Amino acid sequence: MATTAPINIFDPDVLVNPYEAYRQLRDGPALHHVPEMNVHVATRYDIVREIIRDTEVFSSEYTVFFEQLRAVGIASATPEVRAELERLEQQIIPPVPTMLTLDEPGHTRYRSLVSALFTVKETRKSEAAVNQVVEETIASLGDAGAIEFMEAYAAPIPLRVIGQRLGIPEEDVAMFNRGATAAASGLRLTPLTGDQMIERAQTAVDLQNLLVRLIEERRSHPTEDMISILANSRLEDENRLLNHGEILSILGQFLVAGHETTTSAFGWAMLLLCRNPEIEKNIASDPKMLATFIEESLRLEAPVQGLPRLVTRDTAVEDYKLKAGDIVFLRYGSANRDDRKFEDADQCDLQRKKAGAHFAFGAGVHACIGAPLSRQELQLGWTALLRHGKNFRLAPGKPEPQAEMSFILRNLPELHVEFDLR
Repeated sequence: MATTAPINIFDPDVLVNPYEAYRQLRDGPALHHVPEMNVHVATRYDIVREIIRDTEVFSSEYTVFFEQLRAVGIASATPEVRAELERLEQQIIPPVPTMLTLDEPGHTRYRSLVSALFTVKETRKSEAAVNQVVEETIASLGDAGAIEFMEAYAAPIPLRVIGQRLGIPEEDVAMFNRGATAAASGLRLTPLTGDQMIERAQTAVDLQNLLVRLIEERRSHPTEDMISILANSRLEDENRLLNHGEILSILGQFLVAGHETTTSAFGWAMLLLCRNPEIEKNIASDPKMLATFIEESLRLEAPVQGLPRLVTRDTAVEDYKLKAGDIVFLRYGSANRDDRKFEDADQCDLQRKKAGAHFAFGAGVHACIGAPLSRQELQLGWTALLRHGKNFRLAPGKPEPQAEMSFILRNLPELHVEFDLR
């Protein structure tokens, strides 16, 4: 039978600090109904894994959910603001489901076009380029012993790396960075003024126009980058090039997945380090622990807390009944702290075996294609950071670090830290 959740995990306060609520829900039935959102929530590791694997019953074609999110986001707008948003919306090329919100075989049809760029082998080939970005970012810190970590370090590295992978020209980097940041902010629930809503919508239009221009340029003069690959790729079964809507859809997913999640991962790992100084000492004594630290920080604070699935036919998970058309929300952030899977799940264990068995990068056919690149950025970034400084700690007198509200993402908008130079 359907069971109503004893707590609304989409309440704003719970979204900021969800882990006690997750624990309560994991100790109950397989799923919980959240009437405020009319979704069914999966919080246990085994249930999340089961649903991810059953792609026939639990579909990734859930674009209607994102349409609902957008409606919530502009609900408070005045009629004048809505009219301006609608005008700007008319300039946006209609999005096309490609990878994240498409089932097989369509999902692989698009994913295969770029998958070769993100294999472990290909990522190793790019190590020198990523390391150069890291070292230049370290150099930009100078002799500062106090920084706002997100702006100074966590954000610049992933933005530059994904910009290089896509092939953004130097003169367009500033516009690209604004657009990529705005794209991720659309998944957050932080209230915006009418002017901010319009600014974000205008930025989306400007970013689209930049990418369309680059697509057309690369069709005539291709280079070795993702935009060139997508601009000149053909769907063999239809014997045609990808259209703008398809390419923009794929690029849009990489904008968020390629920088926002890695930026968040840097931030949460830094906060974990600041609050647990013994971690730094342990890594110093055994550098191999750095890789486990990165996996543990991803597990404890998954940058993507969850994603929905659409139920395609009447079914049941254990004894919990679902109907066709229901939305199930997988909570990766909860599954990653399930004591049934991870011993002392709320603790960072640098000796943990199979530390990478978390859902921070999803799993199954929709596992994050950029996971090898993200792990590389984190490994190289943290290696350089721990070589540059020591005794990392929260800066006194600054705001307490706190997540920004989002149904999907989990990020730190700011994180002030101090450290001693080596």
